[in-house]
Amino acid sequence: MNLALWIAAGLLAAVALTGGISKALVPKKKLSLAHGGEWTEDVSVGAVKTLGGLELLAAAGLILPAVGGTIPVMVPVTAVCWMLLMIGAMITHGRLGQYKLVMLNVAYLAVAAFIAWGRFGPVHFVA
Repeated sequence: MNLALWIAAGLLAAVALTGGISKALVPKKKLSLAHGGEWTEDVSVGAVKTLGGLELLAAAGLILPAVGGTIPVMVPVTAVCWMLLMIGAMITHGRLGQYKLVMLNVAYLAVAAFIAWGRFGPVHFVA
């Protein structure tokens, strides 16, 4: 179970890192032209960059606290925060009729829920 939770956290961290880098570094105009990035047309550059920063923090929060042994409870807390972010993404993509992306967000939410459940519950980190 511990291995499955580590794999899930690693995969979700990779997703968060990829999304965070693209939102933080790619110009808003270029993001808006990409499939799935149409939502950026309706928000400010600051909002896009803020979401990118949150995703970068999520990538770090899913891995570093456990690896470093400092405040490992931040891993499931980060997973819960990621779930909230995915709910917002599902609403946004749903409004645009991008139902395949909604389903992808549901999958990411499910992985985060698994991590939160596992790390808050039966396989929490022991200091």
